Amino acid sequence: MRAVDVATDEPLMASVAGRYASALFELATEEGKVAEVEGDLAKFQALSDESADFVRMIRSPVIASEDQEKALSAVLTKAGFGALSLNFFKLLAKNRRLFAASDVVRDFQSLAARARGEVRAEVTAASSLSDQQVAELKAALKATVGKDVTLAQKVDPSILGGLIVKIGSRMVDSSLKTKLEGMRFALKGGA
Repeated sequence: MRAVDVATDEPLMASVAGRYASALFELATEEGKVAEVEGDLAKFQALSDESADFVRMIRSPVIASEDQEKALSAVLTKAGFGALSLNFFKLLAKNRRLFAASDVVRDFQSLAARARGEVRAEVTAASSLSDQQVAELKAALKATVGKDVTLAQKVDPSILGGLIVKIGSRMVDSSLKTKLEGMRFALKGGA
């Protein structure tokens, strides 16, 4: 078994989500199920992205933790989640931490990418990127950071065009919306 160092001084581990993600990553590593858990977490994020009712259920403070746990267990079992992931989400429900689930998913994916020698980047575009655009963006980011890059894509039509790229604490905002707001500010004379 390979030792995994997940205890760091990084802000990621200082957050509630970071601590849960770190614990899950350590357990998944010990059991040799990092890829399985990462797949389950991606399915969880897809469920969250597709269903406003699902998000309301996991974020509602008025639903009892036992009821959240039962509902979540039924949904995740039907979605084919593995035992480790299922137990983890039950624990989040029991501890009233489901509100942090999306952040746990993001932090776990970052830990898994780092363990593979990759860097995780979040890319927001006005519309879905083509496979060629994704490949070109990955190549450009790899040339910049010196490591393979895993992309998490988001679509936000409100940015109008361009991209917003986040890698760790760095962000490059080349969106048309931001450029137009900058021009508007400059035309007003900086007032």
